[in-house]
Amino acid sequence: MSEPTIAPVTGAPAGGQLRTLAVRITEDLRAQLDIIAQLTGRSATEEIRLALEHWIQKTKSDPAVLQKAEAVRADIEREAQTRRNAIAAIFSGDDSNESDSTPSRTTTRRTAKPGE
Repeated sequence: MSEPTIAPVTGAPAGGQLRTLAVRITEDLRAQLDIIAQLTGRSATEEIRLALEHWIQKTKSDPAVLQKAEAVRADIEREAQTRRNAIAAIFSGDDSNESDSTPSRTTTRRTAKPGE
């Protein structure tokens, strides 16, 4: 069975630029999708897009998913703070280790000896 060719989309919906997603499905599922698209007067692509939007909306309100999302957000914030601190330590002059690694800028004046 060959993959159907989809013509390029000329206009992007309000959500932004369109991207292609290839999904492999069984012939049975494809036949059902085609019938539903025919019955609704929409394309199979539009039916899939609507189904995904509905699924995402449903998933967004799932308490278990919300809890996991909050944990992921907290991890991201911790990592971001660690990285901000690292950048600050590299580029700020307040680092206490800086004096250990920077050569002393104190110069001593040498007195000329007679004949020099």
